[in-house]
Amino acid sequence: MYEPPFPGDRPSEEAAVQDADVELPEPSLPEPVRQRIIALAAAALPGLPGEEIPVPMRRVARFAPNRRARLGGREIAAQLTADPLFRQRISGRVVTDTGDLGAAVASGVAPAAADPVEVAALAYLVRPDGWRELIEGAGDAVRAAADSAATASQIRDAEHRAARAEHDRAVAKVEADKLRDELARVREELGQIREEARSAARALREAQAAQKRASDLLATEKGRASRITADHDAEVRRLRTRLAEAEAMAATGKQAAKDARAADDARLWLLIETIGQAASGLRRELALGPSEKMPADFVADTSAERPGSPERSRARAQDTDDPGRLDQLLALPRAHLVVDGYNVTKRGFAEMSLEQQRKRLITGLGGIAAQTGDEVTVVFDGAERVHGLPPAPRGVRVLFSRKGDTADELIRQLVRAEPAGRPIVVISSDREVADGVRRHGAYPMGADSLLRRLARS
Repeated sequence: MYEPPFPGDRPSEEAAVQDADVELPEPSLPEPVRQRIIALAAAALPGLPGEEIPVPMRRVARFAPNRRARLGGREIAAQLTADPLFRQRISGRVVTDTGDLGAAVASGVAPAAADPVEVAALAYLVRPDGWRELIEGAGDAVRAAADSAATASQIRDAEHRAARAEHDRAVAKVEADKLRDELARVREELGQIREEARSAARALREAQAAQKRASDLLATEKGRASRITADHDAEVRRLRTRLAEAEAMAATGKQAAKDARAADDARLWLLIETIGQAASGLRRELALGPSEKMPADFVADTSAERPGSPERSRARAQDTDDPGRLDQLLALPRAHLVVDGYNVTKRGFAEMSLEQQRKRLITGLGGIAAQTGDEVTVVFDGAERVHGLPPAPRGVRVLFSRKGDTADELIRQLVRAEPAGRPIVVISSDREVADGVRRHGAYPMGADSLLRRLARS
């Protein structure tokens, strides 16, 4: 029986290892043999005394038994190859654990009934005389087993393909029978279709004859329509003459209406001034205090975005670009000035960057708010909104339209939110904006009126 070296005889043990190792390359191990060697060494590793376990293996020895070969297999294999003394100690433990088989392999005998992989793994660890031949024999046995398994698999595949071919032949026969039945049915349908085609040909000839009769009738009707068209053209020329006369009369009436409207505007202006004074007296009498939140603030909270927050066209008595007219409107009590921001800046400061345009306009509006004491709101399209806008001057509200909305729609919401009768001045050269706010009682003014007013400040 194989007897492992006694631990106390370490010098002689190392000498024996050095004598046993001949300068030959390590044999090429079949993968099943390599895996079995690692498994045997991993199982035997904890049984060695602590001082006999190399330092790199001590961490692996502390692994759980079911994880030692899987996680430390690479380190175990490297240590077995590089450290013959460690391999001899492991082999002594393995031979003891494997009993008669281990003793037989250690003596250089390979039992005929033993697993060749197990024999090769033990031979690699114990390394008796002829151990390389045992490993080569195990490799031949593993390859023979693999070839046998491959041959068996090929036989099974061939049998499967033969069964599949037989099944396909049966299916093809059934399909052929179905196709013959289908062919007979198609031939029957073809006969019916031919009969229907003959009937359709007769119907076509009858339709062609009817079409010829209709063509003759159409030619007759075209001649009649030509005469009616000539009469219609003559009537159109007569009506156009009457329309020209009516347009001349309308132009005369339009000028007269314009003169009358100018007089009405003058009277209306006087009425507005009177109402403004009366409203001021009524406010003093009722002692109404100023509101902390204006109607435009409610619109801004629901339909617009403030900087830094989380996420009127042509006047009827004066030119809309007249800064004097703008001064008159801003002098009205509690006036609210609403400015279409980019409409003004791109008309007056187009050569500047958008940031400089906004800064210059907001600064100028701050001066107007300080001079007049009016409420001032400037609206920009939110698509070009930038973060980091400096704080707005006192009395100036800066708004950006929300995603999907435009500044024009936000301006109309601001105008609709104001109470009826309050003076609202909208600065925009956009005709659609001017027409929209005028319908709600606002005073639209052109962008040039504000630009001139800012240039004068």
